[in-house]
Amino acid sequence: MTRTGSCLCGAVRFEIATPPETVGACHCTMCRKWSGGIFLGLEVGADAVTFSGAEEPKTYASSDWAERGFCATCGSSLFYRITAPGPHQGHYAFGLGTLDDADGIALTSEIFIDEKPDGYSFAGDTTKMTGAEVFALYAPSE
Repeated sequence: MTRTGSCLCGAVRFEIATPPETVGACHCTMCRKWSGGIFLGLEVGADAVTFSGAEEPKTYASSDWAERGFCATCGSSLFYRITAPGPHQGHYAFGLGTLDDADGIALTSEIFIDEKPDGYSFAGDTTKMTGAEVFALYAPSE
């Protein structure tokens, strides 16, 4: 079963061939500024996404190791992609809200928990990682 999605105006559309069944929340300052709140990201392999529509997504290099994709027409935040060399290079984190149907996807993890504002929290148990733990996970292998 594939999952499809788009930006707000529909100029950028995509299909995920191997859709994830779980979503993770990122509380880092950059994701909160970029998405306007908590970023709920679906991890998707580099080869599992096909873009279509009238436009290709535009990208912004938000750090030395990643870029963020968005629609140039409506400005919708679409994805975060690892650009640094290593085993995760090319992997995406698509915003849950960009999917046409987000039913059946469970929240299982939270990252940058050390940057989460104290004004909210999620119910239920999730795996939690600090920023340092995330950077260690995605560090290029030597």
